[in-house]
Amino acid sequence: MYPEVPTAKQNFEFFLVCVRLSNVLLPINAVRLDERTNQIYVLAGEEIEVLIYPNGKVRFL
Repeated sequence: MYPEVPTAKQNFEFFLVCVRLSNVLLPINAVRLDERTNQIYVLAGEEIEVLIYPNGKVRFL
């Protein structure tokens, strides 16, 4: 079985999130694609969490 891959919208939003985080000098500590929900999870700094849904919507937790 092949692993899930991010959608084109997720890839674009992930790029924008990374640019925004790097503009405020936050390190990106972890990135994970949840194979069950196909959501991208990003941990930046010590407490900023970001979810990127398959439709490209971004949620800061």
